[in-house]
Amino acid sequence: MSVLDWLLDADPSVRWQVLKDVMDAPEAEVNRERARVASEGLGARLLAMQGSDGSWGGAAWNRGWDSTMHVLMLLRDLGLNPASDEARHALSLVRGHVTFEGWGPGGGDNPFFKGEGEPCINGQIAAVGAYFGQDVSSLIDRLLGEQLPDGGWNCETENGSVRSSFNTTMCVLEALFHYEANGRPDSAVREARLRGQEYLLERRLFRRLSTGAIIDRDRKGGGAWTDFAFPTWWHYDVLRGLDYFWRVGAYPDSRLSGAIKLVQSKCDADGRWRMDVIYPGRMPVAIDDGQGRPSRWNTLRALRVLAWYQAPLEGRAHGARE
Repeated sequence: MSVLDWLLDADPSVRWQVLKDVMDAPEAEVNRERARVASEGLGARLLAMQGSDGSWGGAAWNRGWDSTMHVLMLLRDLGLNPASDEARHALSLVRGHVTFEGWGPGGGDNPFFKGEGEPCINGQIAAVGAYFGQDVSSLIDRLLGEQLPDGGWNCETENGSVRSSFNTTMCVLEALFHYEANGRPDSAVREARLRGQEYLLERRLFRRLSTGAIIDRDRKGGGAWTDFAFPTWWHYDVLRGLDYFWRVGAYPDSRLSGAIKLVQSKCDADGRWRMDVIYPGRMPVAIDDGQGRPSRWNTLRALRVLAWYQAPLEGRAHGARE
């Protein structure tokens, strides 16, 4: 079986992205396949798990991966069409009923899309909210005010940290991108996003600014940024960083070349990329074939970032050129 056949022998959420991002299939064919995410496979299963209170896992957020925030992140990654009836219904229940307890004014409850206290969580909420067309303007304003002088963000700022975190910065950058991409162009948002991108570029996505040495382990989670996961949740890795730069349509900066070489080096003899790590937690659905096994999601993401980086300039059109 060829790599393309293997990728297409998958869930609709994989197939429609392969058709669009790898095969450059006609728009009508892509849209037909994408529409199936709401009614078949992983997307339909996740939608069916929503409780009558609008939540998943009975919580706005939890330390597993089955909460409202995490399932919405998965549905975004699967490419559930925000304009679909199924998405509109699910998001109306979240908007109307799900809250963060004790995070509102005076210790009351905050509506889900008002978020809570940490920029990493608020970045993830704002990203899914913006993707699904919800009003997250107050969260975006808060995140803009929390950007650090070095260009990034860190959940540990309240504990005195003055250095940014790759993990938190990536979560916030994705939020700013989705906010801009879904009809909210704003010069302040764009400026903050470009400063955050520069924070990552200065560090070549996985190197220390001071010495240029590869960062072996994340200080907070202990994960290796050279190991590729999906879903990534709040965790950063090199493939997630490259996927972000592909998604925003950034110019393929030469400072990304080392990260690109890392991705190339991890391709196996069959042209596939494996699932290096699965972070512990309660996954609501099985996404791939398991840790250490070839991963359709990582293969899809690797193929599209490599094609983006290697394409001639006139072919680089995934969004705004920067």
